[in-house]
Amino acid sequence: MGHGHHHHDHGGQPADVPEALDLSIPDSELSPSDVSRRGFLRGAGLLGAGAAASVLVTPGAAHAHGDDHDDHGKGDDRKGGFLWLAGDHHIHTQYSSDAMYRVLDQARHARAYGLDWMVITDHGSVAHAKIGVEKVNPDIVATREQIKNLLVFQGLEWNIPAAEHATVFVHPGRNEVAVLKEFENAYDGTVKGAGSPTPENEALAVAGIKFLGEAVRRRRIDGALFLANHPARRGIDSPHEIRAWRDADPSVAVGFEGAPGHQAAGLPGGNAGGRGFYEGSPSSASFPGYPLESYRTWGGFDWMTSTVGGLWDSLLAEGKAWWISANSDSHVNYLDSATRGPDSNFELNGRYNDPVYGPLLTEAGDYWPGQYSRTHVGATSFAYRAVMDGIRSGRVWVDHGGLISGLDVRARVAGDRRSGSGTPLGGVLRVKRGTKVELTIDIDLANGPNWSQFVPVLARVDVIAGSVTGPVADRDTFTAPNTKVVKSYEVNKSTGKVSFTYSFGRVDQPFYVRVRGTDGRRGAPGLMGAAVDPAGPAMDVVGDADPWLDLWFYGNPIWVLPS
Repeated sequence: MGHGHHHHDHGGQPADVPEALDLSIPDSELSPSDVSRRGFLRGAGLLGAGAAASVLVTPGAAHAHGDDHDDHGKGDDRKGGFLWLAGDHHIHTQYSSDAMYRVLDQARHARAYGLDWMVITDHGSVAHAKIGVEKVNPDIVATREQIKNLLVFQGLEWNIPAAEHATVFVHPGRNEVAVLKEFENAYDGTVKGAGSPTPENEALAVAGIKFLGEAVRRRRIDGALFLANHPARRGIDSPHEIRAWRDADPSVAVGFEGAPGHQAAGLPGGNAGGRGFYEGSPSSASFPGYPLESYRTWGGFDWMTSTVGGLWDSLLAEGKAWWISANSDSHVNYLDSATRGPDSNFELNGRYNDPVYGPLLTEAGDYWPGQYSRTHVGATSFAYRAVMDGIRSGRVWVDHGGLISGLDVRARVAGDRRSGSGTPLGGVLRVKRGTKVELTIDIDLANGPNWSQFVPVLARVDVIAGSVTGPVADRDTFTAPNTKVVKSYEVNKSTGKVSFTYSFGRVDQPFYVRVRGTDGRRGAPGLMGAAVDPAGPAMDVVGDADPWLDLWFYGNPIWVLPS
């Protein structure tokens, strides 16, 4: 993100921040080019208040201690210089009151369905806070030993005070249980009776994120991450709360689910629900500004992500590094044949007895980890820290149903054809004003049948771009009027690879760009209008939304900052 000199370490900024961005260094100490850059960025509203949470400062301020390289024999199948590791950060077990599987069950299926990493996120609750964190840990440790080619993180699903749920997870180590237990007991909304949308409860959520960041800085743990789960489902994650989480510690609070789990819930017939269990309506706790359509998924994706020029884009237009993910939220899985073990007493034991053979689950709403949803992380090695650093840096793309098998997106100076050149997902390309910039998109198409036994066909790829306009005056803003689909590419082959190059021409203002793709089976003009999004995802119909017939992929953004 920049290579400033390390002799200026004034405490408030990471040492690798470019000097033009370190406001503790006076203009008189800067080179003429840095003075010019600082003036441009200040004029664009990208310095000063809010800059600590912007892409101008390394998002991974807590990119601790370099990468570990415990590769466990993982094949080095690199693309674009990274090892792309598929995973799932939202998985429940018998230690959740509404789930039933063993850690090992979820891990074996995750590995069989092609995942490289996963996070166990049992529900925060009074029972879990008392005994669940310790009880699940030996199962996680044993699974790590048994399945060497799968990285198994321990986390929990946090009841965010005043808001929805979130994945919180930490780097494995001797304090993983202690830190998670202390965090849950002190900051969980259910444990603390802090669910109502009050300023005091919102402040408790911010304090919880800061606690995790402090645990990293004090070297109690080697890393901690927060990703908000199903953010639009109940309408209670207001825009100002999301901004407050991000700003509380940008090295911990890094994103939200672009697509929720529970995707089988949309299948027609016995399930008769909404994809992601998005089938409600506003309550007294909901943010009143959200429209009714926000309570549904769109092509299986959350409204905050699927709306071009919507809430996600409003954060990106501020320059906030905020990433999306996709996962299973696996509790009870469609067409499995299992039931909770007999004589279970969850309230007493904090867990259900091991599952046993049972009736075919034709009305369950979930898929196994990796069976339908995947989050692909560009890592430098097969290692826990490398996955966390990849997520923190935004080197992430997501897909449903195996729509594609590989994605490499780069922003680069036009004509720079050097191997591995360009800025990848999550990155910032800094160029001089007037430089010609282009975006390259390289896609490996689906290379075999998915788990519904057909080979998906990618029909179209969209390039979405928006201006970077700096911090918003109203922190409940959830639109970005300057963001739109700037180019769509039809895909006219079904096997092998496809590549596209989009030219932005000479650039003189900061902007960001992101990509998505679709099988083209369902679509509609976007919520902000056809001029903004000619053929976006369609709203999923409750009770009739087969997830396998509406497949999308989304990539995280890249910023281009001319100066």
